[in-house]
Amino acid sequence: MTNFTIHTIETAPEAGKPLLETSLKNNGRIPGLHGTMADAPPLLAAYNFAHQQFMATSMTDEEKTVVWQTINVENNCHYCVPAHTGIAKMMKIDDAITDALRDETPLPTAKLEALRTFTLAMVRDRGFVADADTQAFLDAGFTETNILEIILGAAQKLMSNYTNHFAKTPVDQVFQKFAWEKKTAVAAE
Repeated sequence: MTNFTIHTIETAPEAGKPLLETSLKNNGRIPGLHGTMADAPPLLAAYNFAHQQFMATSMTDEEKTVVWQTINVENNCHYCVPAHTGIAKMMKIDDAITDALRDETPLPTAKLEALRTFTLAMVRDRGFVADADTQAFLDAGFTETNILEIILGAAQKLMSNYTNHFAKTPVDQVFQKFAWEKKTAVAAE
């Protein structure tokens, strides 16, 4: 059984303190994920860097949201799905997109659905995506650069999703109204 600490600036290891100060400055609070990651400052630093780099990709905010939430839902991350629901609202992403991602129902456009399908294949097949699936992604209007950008997004989400699985990070109060549980498939009768 694990018992991870959610650090404050005062309790964090010395190398984690400036990272949490930046989190507080950027968010007006220290997200639980950051407080947890601060116990291993290189992890928090890598996560923050991956986030900054993913934000700098050529993808639209809608497309970034599809990548993040597809991975969060697939990995059943109780913390990241609500957090990215709130982030999507801040980014002014249509609720229809957010709801479809959370509920695993069809997205409003074929292009976004192609992005979700490819992202799922990337995660489920650990990067060994079938040529036909890759071609379908490219035929939907995406590029080889987008494939590399999804790899970056997946690396960021691996760090956060796995941390939250081990730490059972409580959902931040600001995102609790977006609490989420993965729907289970109904058994065939």
